[in-house]
Amino acid sequence: MNISGNTVFIPGSTSGIGLALALALRARGNTVIVGGRRAELLEQIAADHPGIDTVQIDTADMASIEAAAKQVLARHPDLNVLVPMAGVMIAEDWHTPASFLRTAETTITTNVLGPVRLIASFIEHLQAQPDATIMTVSSGLAFAPLKVTPTYNASKAAIHMLSESIRLQLADTSVKVVELEPPAVRTALMPGHEENEAAMPLDAFITEVVSLLENQPDAKEIQVEQVKFLRYGEARGDYDRVVEALNSTDPHGK
Repeated sequence: MNISGNTVFIPGSTSGIGLALALALRARGNTVIVGGRRAELLEQIAADHPGIDTVQIDTADMASIEAAAKQVLARHPDLNVLVPMAGVMIAEDWHTPASFLRTAETTITTNVLGPVRLIASFIEHLQAQPDATIMTVSSGLAFAPLKVTPTYNASKAAIHMLSESIRLQLADTSVKVVELEPPAVRTALMPGHEENEAAMPLDAFITEVVSLLENQPDAKEIQVEQVKFLRYGEARGDYDRVVEALNSTDPHGK
């Protein structure tokens, strides 16, 4: 992915990693469209950051995705980068269905169906561009499980394998598939997460991500150093140690 000169749509970017990435890409000379559910947040972002476009979208609702896609493409016919960022991370207790079933369904709808539906709404347009990118967002937890978030872990593992698979299918097109794999990052993804000292500071994470995008334009996976402990535990042969460490020191890990 080229680091500048793109038109980028990031649904689910009114806060946290999404907004920070949007601002960093804007600063690198990209046209950026921020998407989110809450109109007041979008209005504030537009006021605080002139030049960033906004569109209201609920990535758990297919009709909302389709309507937003029409708006984005009408205003930005040169759109060439899609970053399906929206996601939820909810603690679950799988001892009884009443404790997890609803949150599991919500997580799968947002974290898996959301990106699938977004890609479906933009893929034909992206294939018509001379150079396009889909940047999926998985997690270090796609590779090592955090005990308290089973469905989140599974949803991010699904995004990893989806990324691997559609990259193969789209190899005969102009569309590249890049997977961003965050470690724990200090955002409001879960209660208390912003104060989690084991998590990576947001500014440091975004700085490293932008540097990787700039210096590794052909990378298939964007991995900051901190995520590699989780990402490669099985390959190193210390997977059990990774899982033990993750679940003993980072109760709110991403």
